[in-house]
Amino acid sequence: MSQPHTTPNLAHWAERADMAAAFRWTARLGLHEAVANHFSLAVNEDGTQFLMNPNQMHFSRIRASDLLLLDANDAGAMDQPNAPDPTAWGLHGSVHRHVPHARCVMHAHSIHATVLASLADSRLPPIDQNSATFFNRYAIDDQYGGLAFEEEGTRCAGLLADPKVRVLIMGNHGVLVIGDGVADAFNRLYYFERAAETYIRALQTGQPLRVLPDDIAEKTAQELDAYPGQADAHLSELKAILDAEGSDYDT
Repeated sequence: MSQPHTTPNLAHWAERADMAAAFRWTARLGLHEAVANHFSLAVNEDGTQFLMNPNQMHFSRIRASDLLLLDANDAGAMDQPNAPDPTAWGLHGSVHRHVPHARCVMHAHSIHATVLASLADSRLPPIDQNSATFFNRYAIDDQYGGLAFEEEGTRCAGLLADPKVRVLIMGNHGVLVIGDGVADAFNRLYYFERAAETYIRALQTGQPLRVLPDDIAEKTAQELDAYPGQADAHLSELKAILDAEGSDYDT
């Protein structure tokens, strides 16, 4: 059995460890893209202070102590020696500044979600239980305007104003999910990618789709919204696997 790691004298240690585990598992599943993607987690009441991955560090190497602690209202954030990636700052800073219910924000270029975002019709029909999870709970951005610097980030943040919307299908770009915490957001990222994969593979058969009626899709989504403890258990199990392997994610 692996020994518990010593907690360094850093604020928000439990949150840092959860984030690091999410980065490691995202890399293991291949949901990341090189060193281009980014996650963030709000750590104060109004959501403007947040943890985020360092600039261009591979997800598979990120440790709890590596995470940056940033303030969305700090105009000098990009002037620091350890400044975040400019697009990460533009996108995540804007979301944390304008969408206080977005406690955790995960942006990735996962393959199937990005394929979906590349289609002229980027809707995700409820063809199975996973895809029904997202029924009436996503927005589609069809106004891609280039890299997500601050102006583009502010525009994207405006699409997440409705608290029911927890996924932004970023047309021509990728996916962004928000959650109440790390477990909630990571679970949503995982299941959205699985749902998108099922849909894309179903399209590849060329056969008609078995689409659920709207009332059943909404009922299923509500039932899954209220399903007890699933996201927390998911992350807890992933951390247990990393711990058993002797991972240094929580150092």
